[in-house]
Amino acid sequence: MPASPVRGPRHSVSPMPAAPAGAVRWLCGAMLAAAALFCAQPAQADLARIRQTGTLKVAVYKGLPPFSAIAGSQAAGIDVALARALGKELGLSVALMPFDADESMADDLRAMVWRGHYLGYGPADVMLHVPVDRAFMRENDKALIFAPYYRETFVLVQDRERVPAVRGLEDLAGQPTGAAAGSAGANALLSGAGGALRDKVRIYPEADAALRALFSGEIAAAMVTRAQYESALKAAGQSGARFAATEPSAPLLPQRGWAVGMAVKAGERELAEALEKALSALRSNGELARIFAGYGVSMQAP
Repeated sequence: MPASPVRGPRHSVSPMPAAPAGAVRWLCGAMLAAAALFCAQPAQADLARIRQTGTLKVAVYKGLPPFSAIAGSQAAGIDVALARALGKELGLSVALMPFDADESMADDLRAMVWRGHYLGYGPADVMLHVPVDRAFMRENDKALIFAPYYRETFVLVQDRERVPAVRGLEDLAGQPTGAAAGSAGANALLSGAGGALRDKVRIYPEADAALRALFSGEIAAAMVTRAQYESALKAAGQSGARFAATEPSAPLLPQRGWAVGMAVKAGERELAEALEKALSALRSNGELARIFAGYGVSMQAP
């Protein structure tokens, strides 16, 4: 709700003498000209401010491995490395602004991109890992969303020794499966095969826990994102020969996954163009692919 007008005490005010008409017209014209100049240059002024300070403030999620994970003062992940590479390409140092996910992505954009958190944290100059989707962009027009750099997809990872082949979710009937709490993967398993899998679905706090259960033989399959699976495979030192990852078809899973990119405040087009140019350079010189490979994740074109 908008705040109500502030009402102060009443004061007795003597009328001011009228100003000459010419002076009033001159003052109004000057104010209009100043306002027009201010409105015409918000993006340039903002990019100039960033270059003047020499620091790019980048918002990343606190708990989104393998893209970003924060432990104390240490930050690691694909998005963390990407933020630093973008800063280097722009000739700027990078100040990370890690934050906890709110109830919705729209809340995250409000807190970290265009208004700032109600506790006084943010906004950042740019936020990473934002869905690049036309409908979502129309609904969140206070943010400028651009520069997709990866396509997220859910995969069903099966233990070949227990489930040699999976043509559909019904092939998992009777087998223990797992997924992260609150994820689309968990919803897909719980509703899969007309609910026939529900009794055997195990919900874990995080995708990493579900994958550890899979690697140890506790469950026969897990529904996670491709990046989560590939990075966990690398971290566990698994060869992958024992497991197979397929993109299942399920009503509750996004078709073909979803692209992720960046967001700045609406109107900051010069900043967005500079960041997009920097990303293009990282893609062309192979640095983007190297960042993903460093975490065991294969590049998925957006």
